[in-house]
Amino acid sequence: MFLRRKIRKKDGKRHRYWSIVENKRVAGGRVVQKHVLHLGEINGSQELAWRRSIEVMDEEADRPKTLALFPEDRCEGALPDASIVRLKLSHLRLCRPRQWGACWLALSLWEGLQLDRFWSERLPASRKGTRWDQELFVLVAYRLLAPGSEWRLHREWFERTALADLMGGDFGLAEIHKLYRCHDRLLEHKEALFGHLTERWRDLFNARFDLLLYDLTSTYFEAEPPFAEGDKRRFGYSRDHRPDCVQVVIALVVTPEGLPLAYEVLSGNTSDKTTLRDFLAKIERQYGKARRVWVMDRGIPTEETLAEMRQADPPVQYLVGVPKGRLSRLERDLVGKSWQEARPGVEVKLLPQDGELYVFAQSLDRVAKERSMRRRQLKGLWARLKDVHRMSVNLTRDDLLIKLGQAKAKWPGGWRLVEVEIDPKRAAFQYALDRKKLKQARRREGRYLLRSNLTEGDPSALWSYYIQLVQVEEAFRTLKGDLAVRPIHHQEPGRIEAHIFIAFLAYCLHVTLGRRLKGLAPGLTPRSVFEKFAAIQMIDVHIPTADGRQLQLTRYTQPDPELTLLLHRLKLDLPDQPPPKITSAQAALPL
Repeated sequence: MFLRRKIRKKDGKRHRYWSIVENKRVAGGRVVQKHVLHLGEINGSQELAWRRSIEVMDEEADRPKTLALFPEDRCEGALPDASIVRLKLSHLRLCRPRQWGACWLALSLWEGLQLDRFWSERLPASRKGTRWDQELFVLVAYRLLAPGSEWRLHREWFERTALADLMGGDFGLAEIHKLYRCHDRLLEHKEALFGHLTERWRDLFNARFDLLLYDLTSTYFEAEPPFAEGDKRRFGYSRDHRPDCVQVVIALVVTPEGLPLAYEVLSGNTSDKTTLRDFLAKIERQYGKARRVWVMDRGIPTEETLAEMRQADPPVQYLVGVPKGRLSRLERDLVGKSWQEARPGVEVKLLPQDGELYVFAQSLDRVAKERSMRRRQLKGLWARLKDVHRMSVNLTRDDLLIKLGQAKAKWPGGWRLVEVEIDPKRAAFQYALDRKKLKQARRREGRYLLRSNLTEGDPSALWSYYIQLVQVEEAFRTLKGDLAVRPIHHQEPGRIEAHIFIAFLAYCLHVTLGRRLKGLAPGLTPRSVFEKFAAIQMIDVHIPTADGRQLQLTRYTQPDPELTLLLHRLKLDLPDQPPPKITSAQAALPL
């Protein structure tokens, strides 16, 4: 990199602009210059008219003062003055490149949700001056932008970012013991946070809370039991296909827009059917009694819980998927009902029964998707069974069973439609298509049975409510994917829950950006936007002066045209560049 001067004539005057550029070799052996940083104008007229007066922070006096900056080789005519500083531009150095843009965007989202104000009131500074609210933001920003262990945050990530510059702090924000101790201060404020977020969702997005989506997931630990009594890490049904690991269960409530309202961490062996009653009471205590519609997948509510919801005052309304076993019992009653068009591509049959409304829905798009999935499964399994049957003459019976088990694990959907008969003594088997099951599968593809106590509900609205369950599934995918809630490196139960709490806060920032993008820049995802903003770097420009001092300009690089357009679409304005600093030469030397 090197310093480049550009002279521009304007209004009869010559202006000199300085930039830092980098040579880059391209195809054909050519060298092109890439603009890295714009330093601005150092005026080049005569005598005092060509001074560049700026406010500079004098670190020796700890206060700003006005200085006039000149290049060392262009000082003819400048009057002797203590406010004049002669710069050795040929000795300019670029130091500490670090990621600035994504950190600034995360801080803007944090402040937009007023979480800075919320946490400053609840996490006051310690007697030693530790800002626990800032420690929390560092943890949340790390989980949002580059999730990993706290040790990695402390050891390398923090100094690669401009968080210290943005927050007016230093490396003390990444001290490992402070990061761990911050976890111990969070969980007592969880209920207050839920209430605060509800108000912010209402103010920012005019959110309504009359329709709630409820679902559960699990996350596992690679840790060795046994654990102390009361520890929530237990073996249970693993949605991550890791039954060999202990886990905890996470129950989450979101709005149809994906805005989270509350969550709970439960023991890893908790049955889905036992969670709903407590969560209904929790939401009622938190937000009061109101007419709400709860949308859930099959397997969560029990018949007893649904009866309690119908008998509550006011009744708690619900819409829930029905297991396919009940569909078999109701098929005879549904056959005589006629199809109604709920909306283009979706047809429904309605069956009132025992104070509830059963909605049998058929989506043409879903029929095509599920039929394609079934054909792919069956085609792959059939080809594999054909190969194994040909190889069976050279296999032992144990090897044959292993290969059949692998085929079943890889194509479970196709396996259910095939009859496989294994010889009890020899390494031989026969297989055939189960046409009865195939006919039943074809008849049910793209069809769902729902039940609700909204007996007067519009069938098209009920269908649209149910398909919005994908929002809570998307929340779980974000937590496990973009935010990498696992693996969990903590071992203490309180810090395990605090780790999930920090991931929940990061998801709140993620979904806030997603909602803004939907209205202002549709087509972009939060992850892609963070990646674009990460291109804005911060760098320290050190310029020695003729009198032995150092002028430091801390600057973030200018956004490219694409990012400038995105900033305009999102109605965001970058802050002013930090003020320059002037220090003694000795203070500026690296340790």
